[in-house]
Amino acid sequence: MPGLIRGVARTAVVAGTATAVSNRVSRRQAGRWAQQEAPPAAAEPQPAQASQAAPPPPPPPSMDSKIAQLKDLGELKAQGVLSEAEFEAQKSRILNS
Repeated sequence: MPGLIRGVARTAVVAGTATAVSNRVSRRQAGRWAQQEAPPAAAEPQPAQASQAAPPPPPPPSMDSKIAQLKDLGELKAQGVLSEAEFEAQKSRILNS
């Protein structure tokens, strides 16, 4: 049973990572399409072009979602799915996001 739970947990982590990467790629591609569709404006000042090139950073995760993620991590550690090192690494990733 612990092997099954570890496999499920690993799949969840991989799926979460894949989702994050997919979202980033989609945002970057949408930005490229927007630049291609916009007519080139040579008269625009330089700061306006700089603001178009850098998309706004995503909003930070709410404290409630961080707490929920930490609770889930604690449960996985208690079940023996995560080792102490894996738990600490994931905990620091959540807290630093």
